[in-house]
Amino acid sequence: MLTTELYEQLDFVENPLYEKVITDLLNQQYSVVEDFFTPEEVVQLRASLQDKYEEDAFKKAAIGNRVNESIVKSVRGDFILWLNEAEANAAETTFFNRINDFISYMNRTCFMGILFKEFHYALYPEGTFYKRHLDTFQNDDRRKLSIVCYLNEEDWKPEYGGELVIYTNDNRVEEEKVFYPLPGRVVIFESQILEHEVKPVKQPRLSITGWLKTR
Repeated sequence: MLTTELYEQLDFVENPLYEKVITDLLNQQYSVVEDFFTPEEVVQLRASLQDKYEEDAFKKAAIGNRVNESIVKSVRGDFILWLNEAEANAAETTFFNRINDFISYMNRTCFMGILFKEFHYALYPEGTFYKRHLDTFQNDDRRKLSIVCYLNEEDWKPEYGGELVIYTNDNRVEEEKVFYPLPGRVVIFESQILEHEVKPVKQPRLSITGWLKTR
């Protein structure tokens, strides 16, 4: 968890975009960024996802971690494809380069100790959802930051559903923060603190989802 006291002791060359994320995480434990990736990069990643989905490379998503996972359609309905950085195509390499730069910045400025990452494409077919949950497990608490990058078409409308709802708790009063999956939007939040859910979708919903992890 980020602390203001530790952060204020640092002296470094600032990246304005990353600084916004850090400030948001310090103040509210989540951040929403509209320009983490360029529109062209989003288009390329969307095409990559769609090509691999059409190749039938995706599998039904499970709940739990890879040691203890099970498929429960009443909890989540998306299909996923894990990304392998060593085998990444051009669009995915651009994605990982940006993520690696962000990790380096966070480790250098905030001493977060991020050593690992895992990301997958996610496609929610019409009518699917993901019920309220926390992005950490009883047998594995390495996930520190959750990251979602939305790859939907430019004409995505609120009535298509699929919004991300993050549940915050300020002075013991729970609030719901709602974010629609607009193309290029990136949401970053603390994995061990904020419960969240994906509301039912009425159009296929595309994203890259992943986690930054400590040892």
